[in-house]
Amino acid sequence: MRYARFEDLPCWQKSRELCRAVFKVINQGPFSKDFGLKDQIWRAAGSAMDNIAEGFDDMSTKEFIRFLGYALRSCSEVQSQLYRALDCQYIGKEDFNHIYQLAADCRMQIKAFRGYLRKKG
Repeated sequence: MRYARFEDLPCWQKSRELCRAVFKVINQGPFSKDFGLKDQIWRAAGSAMDNIAEGFDDMSTKEFIRFLGYALRSCSEVQSQLYRALDCQYIGKEDFNHIYQLAADCRMQIKAFRGYLRKKG
């Protein structure tokens, strides 16, 4: 299947879902007052989404694969920061598990798509 817009990519859609979930938790309770961690996790989640979009519009498979790698690492960064938020008791185990799994699903989709592009290219 050929995608006409980055918005149609399942990995971009999943990363958008990740951003929405992160946004919800960082603006509640004590998390909303930890500006450093709040900003860092928000930027990492946004970076996953944005790098997929940016790579898509490059029109080079090699560059797209590179940008997908950035997006993949941003999802891992979100997962790491979730541990910090959990350890600081900014989020509960339920929110942690939900967002961690979203990031894992996003990573899985990005890896699969990147693998497809490598074989195709």
